[in-house]
Amino acid sequence: MPITYDEQHRIFTLNTRNSTYQFMIDSDGNLLHLYYGRKSDGFMKNFLHEQPRAFSGVFGYSQDSQASQDESHSLDYLPQEFPVQGTGDFRSPLLIVRDEFGTFGCKLRYDSHEIRSGKYALNGLPAVYENSGDNASTLEIILRNDRLNLSVKILYGVLPELDIITRSAIVKNSGHGKFTLEKLQSACLDFTHGNFDVINFQGRHAMERQFERRELLHGSLVIDSRRGMSSHQSNPFVILADHNATENFGRCWSMMFVYSGGFKAEISRDQYDQTRFQMGLEDEKFSYTLEPNEEITAPEVIMTFSSSGFEKISHNMHDCIRKNICRGFWRDKARPVILNSWEAFYFDISGEKLLEMARYAKKLGVDMLVIDDGWFINRNDELHALGDWTPDEKKLGMNLESLVKKINAIGLDVGLWLEPEMVSENSNLYREHPDWAFVIPNENPTKSRHQLVLDLSNRDVRKYILDSIFAILASTNVKYIKWDYNRSISEVYSHAAKNQGKVLYEYILGLYEILGKINAKYPEILIEGCSGGGGRFDAGMLQYTPQIWCSDNTDAIDRLYIQYGTSFAYPASVTAAHVSTCPNHQNGRITPLSTRGIVAMTGAFGYELDPAKLSEHEQLEIQAQISRYKSLREIITDGLYYRLSNPSENFCAWEYVSRDKREFLLNVVIPQNHGNMPRIYVTPRGLEPGKFYRNTSTGEIYASDALMDSGFALPVLRHDFESCAYLFEIV
Repeated sequence: MPITYDEQHRIFTLNTRNSTYQFMIDSDGNLLHLYYGRKSDGFMKNFLHEQPRAFSGVFGYSQDSQASQDESHSLDYLPQEFPVQGTGDFRSPLLIVRDEFGTFGCKLRYDSHEIRSGKYALNGLPAVYENSGDNASTLEIILRNDRLNLSVKILYGVLPELDIITRSAIVKNSGHGKFTLEKLQSACLDFTHGNFDVINFQGRHAMERQFERRELLHGSLVIDSRRGMSSHQSNPFVILADHNATENFGRCWSMMFVYSGGFKAEISRDQYDQTRFQMGLEDEKFSYTLEPNEEITAPEVIMTFSSSGFEKISHNMHDCIRKNICRGFWRDKARPVILNSWEAFYFDISGEKLLEMARYAKKLGVDMLVIDDGWFINRNDELHALGDWTPDEKKLGMNLESLVKKINAIGLDVGLWLEPEMVSENSNLYREHPDWAFVIPNENPTKSRHQLVLDLSNRDVRKYILDSIFAILASTNVKYIKWDYNRSISEVYSHAAKNQGKVLYEYILGLYEILGKINAKYPEILIEGCSGGGGRFDAGMLQYTPQIWCSDNTDAIDRLYIQYGTSFAYPASVTAAHVSTCPNHQNGRITPLSTRGIVAMTGAFGYELDPAKLSEHEQLEIQAQISRYKSLREIITDGLYYRLSNPSENFCAWEYVSRDKREFLLNVVIPQNHGNMPRIYVTPRGLEPGKFYRNTSTGEIYASDALMDSGFALPVLRHDFESCAYLFEIV
């Protein structure tokens, strides 16, 4: 069993294939964290060093309790599993409670626990699930506060074969009064010593998930999103690592939040050089009142540990997301090669233009044409019609059903762009239901992209969205939805809510409810998540949308940095990347079509251009790209991914190795060339030792051990943005 409890020492041990997680119940009912690291036997109580500390309060339940008499036993410095405000611990807590009289403070005490086979699920929220052979187990621990009749059910899920441990918590009011949660987070790791770096993935629209590494000094480092979504600015995935950790050396720990709304990760170093690493819901605009018999579930955090660098963290997370987060019909299927209409026509679409595009696309080898924004009535710019999901027959020259049938007859499937969570002020929907948008009464609303956000915490809004989408899907043979979300949530006011502090949390639950019902009714429709590109690239969305548009920035060189950061947590199979025209529409850069193809072959592949404007040579090159991608799709989407260099270096190289190690694909781009450059050597990893591999392009044979030791010499590349890609097969 991956989870054990030693009753004599009151110690819980959670084991995965390569790690051990351990904590204990102390004499006064507190949960004290002991260890999370390399797999180990025995008990790690020796990491607890208690001594009297000035200005450190003592936590006790009665005057006569053992802990209250022992001034060395203070939660102000002891490592904890679920720290709460009001126990003498002045570090950041997971839980802050305010009772109905305005009093802050909540002491929790161990009540009971249960160990069971199988992985827990969460009501209304996405979570890691188990597959056959995962050997998953659940630990459930109940903590109680008698004054408030409050209970916290802490949930631990262990997937030993994946080296994954998950955490969540459910807070319940079992009393007759009410209280308010001012903060609720899901997971905490306390380290009694160590010098660490924090790695996070910051960014902005069109430059998401940029790798950032810094030393953790005294005080608190907060990485969060206050935008009502996981955001372009900060991704809900953070790594804590030893100073000397590299791709394949050193200890590191990661947390990922399985949630698509605001989040908060806090990493702090205290007065005694101890480190606390925690993650959960953003507490700004969160004030959740629990009425009697009401409960709230904290979204899940996925944790993994590596003793051998970031590479192992990535492999663990990739496998977990690919097989234990993504669900449904498309989880293991090859994704279609897509041609999207947006950068070709923007709003200026017509049926004839789309049919001409479809005919070109079929010749190129494309599988699906996606009709992007502009297909519904009065939608000729960003100012109008969001929310009015009626096809514009005049603009299209026919009804949508007929257009889709004609494209199908050419030999392509059809996808459709939607932005169901938004509404334009100039729309029939807003004129009929202004109370359905987040608008504070008697104030002018804050707009972004000229649009407002619909209140998904309102069941009437959810019903309207589902009815609108189901009407389209019932009448047309649409095989794909691009689900967009093009602004953040600023002010929050719901006409339907009794408690405004619950709205943002319930908005995300409403989003998941809508997506879940679409998945259930139309399981074979592929939904691609999008939020101005990668503004909602998170594990929560991936449970419903098994691929996400990586970024609105399709420039090949910028994408090297965006996709590099993305790869630390997310597998290629969920990353949508397309080739676009040049000069690039985001930054004006001109790059070779061959390089654009290599960079975009990182998962769900496609194009953002007008094929009618391509030269004959470019059309032939795209045909060859699509053919090559389809031949390599399995190794790209299911292989082990290796980052061989940082794009800030003289070259950017990455590698895919098949699961059986019989093939590997090596990709290299030169972001910038210089005069008389030294020869570049790329050192592959993850090959089968003692074997030989043939370069399928040149026929040359290489010893695997020599490649992994001394590297592969690239051909001389003389120009900026040149690239090469080689497939090697075992001999």
